[in-house]
Amino acid sequence: QEEKKQLTLKVEELERKLESTSAQNIEFLQVIAKREESIHQCQLRLEEKSRECSSLARQLEVAIEEAKKQVEQARERAVSRERAAQSKMLDLETQLSRNKTELDQLQRNKEDAERRYQSRLQDLRDRLEQMESTNRSMQNYVQFLKSSYDNVF
Repeated sequence: QEEKKQLTLKVEELERKLESTSAQNIEFLQVIAKREESIHQCQLRLEEKSRECSSLARQLEVAIEEAKKQVEQARERAVSRERAAQSKMLDLETQLSRNKTELDQLQRNKEDAERRYQSRLQDLRDRLEQMESTNRSMQNYVQFLKSSYDNVF
């Protein structure tokens, strides 16, 4: 009986230990379940953030490509404008050269015309002077004839 009592006490003590261990196991299982749930939530957030990062990376790549295209288009427009400006500048330089040549020709023509005008003017003055001299001579001769005619009559 004594042995049975000790065995019963031992069994009771083992049952208490078993209950305590079972309670601890339940607590551990609850802690593990909470941690697993926390890990699962973290994994879901991580996947969401990964998708968000992937989306942002794609948007960034698209934005970079778009920016590259815009830069290339702006560069092409600038090159086109520069070519047009250079072409216009060459046209203007050519026109300026033609205008200078034409102006030089017109100045030479003007100088030639002025020389001819001055020469002709001088010729006309000389002829006028000659005619006036002739006119005076004729008037003198007429006067002489008048005076002679008066003297004769």
